[in-house]
Amino acid sequence: MKGFLAGPIQKATAAAASLTGKRFSMLVASSLVATTGVVAVGLSSGSGISPMQAAAAQALLEEQATVAVAAPAPTPTEASPASPPEASSSAGAASSGPLPSPAPAAEPLPAAEPETPEAPPTEPAAPEPGPIQHVFLVSVASPGYDAAFGTATQMPYLSGELRPQGTLLTNYSLLDTAPLPNGIAAIGGQPPTAATQSGCPTYEACLQDVETLTLADQLVGARLAWHGYFEGMTDAEGKADNCVHPEPEAADAPTPGGYSSLLNPFVFFHSLLDLGDCDENNVPIDGLAKDLKKPETTANFSYISPSLCSAGFREKCPEGAPSGPTAADAFLAKVVPEILASPAYKKDGLLVVSFGAADPDPAAPPSDPKKTGALLVSPLLAPGGTDAAPYTPYSVLRSIDELFALQPLASAGGTKVRSFASAFTAGNGGD
Repeated sequence: MKGFLAGPIQKATAAAASLTGKRFSMLVASSLVATTGVVAVGLSSGSGISPMQAAAAQALLEEQATVAVAAPAPTPTEASPASPPEASSSAGAASSGPLPSPAPAAEPLPAAEPETPEAPPTEPAAPEPGPIQHVFLVSVASPGYDAAFGTATQMPYLSGELRPQGTLLTNYSLLDTAPLPNGIAAIGGQPPTAATQSGCPTYEACLQDVETLTLADQLVGARLAWHGYFEGMTDAEGKADNCVHPEPEAADAPTPGGYSSLLNPFVFFHSLLDLGDCDENNVPIDGLAKDLKKPETTANFSYISPSLCSAGFREKCPEGAPSGPTAADAFLAKVVPEILASPAYKKDGLLVVSFGAADPDPAAPPSDPKKTGALLVSPLLAPGGTDAAPYTPYSVLRSIDELFALQPLASAGGTKVRSFASAFTAGNGGD
């Protein structure tokens, strides 16, 4: 039981630490009222009050005294310096000095005007949910913008068949050429670090704190479903397994099927690891086809990642097998039609084909490897469109957050981060 509660307690502590300003004052005020009530009960009881209650009562009385300074003090009388103390009435002796003049009656204080209760702070209105309720994000490695979408494309399915069905984001760029920084940014809004850019010298070096939330956490909080599907994800014995990641002090070691934790950003967040969300929803890709059969079994957000070979990383395929952009295009040609044929996609779906890493051909003409482009396909989008606005992995997170009426996380909420959600919900675009 203690292990089960550890995560919620840490999250609650983090939430309490975020209380500032009026919210914190209200918390203190409510605690003071409760304490006063406890002390009052002790004072009225027949057995008296305990030392702890007495100390609390004394503290409250002292605080009351500091507030009472607003009450006017009686005007002192002018007595002779030689006047003796007033004699007791039983002695019958008269005072040798003049009697003090009676103090003038204190003028009545003006009636205090009733305080107008201060209106509670208003939270910013949450955006209304948009028409898109199922998002499918497929992430592969980029061979370069021209090799993917140019006239001499090396990805004929992506450029020739899929591109005419959707909107091409011509100015989509990565944050880094390595996969993990872009994956973490796309689901958590966290910026690249030296550890994530270098491929994580140890697994623990790239783990995010439990207070760092993800899109998956947000969806669960909104009672929406998420799933991550990963090709080749197996345990040490080669059996299909969920949420596979290295030991804390170990570096990433791809499985025989080509699965790499560096292509699975969800396993780097304690918020998903500690309470079992990753174990439940981070699964091998074999379950995707079954889940796509019904809208009820299709997650609101599906993240789909191939193996290192199928993602298009060069020299990661078995000898003699297609590699690079040819392998990535073959993966898209197999998986994407299954998504486009699913009832959930046809009803209210959006497919995002993004490049989560860059692995350009070293023999190709020099170009910016971070400029990769991305593709949006949806029944609610006009086919064959282009969008030249600047987008990044932060934009992916911001856009999905806005489509599901969620607040953008971390760097995804930056004023310069653009959103493509405005294509579906007018007024929700980024700055």
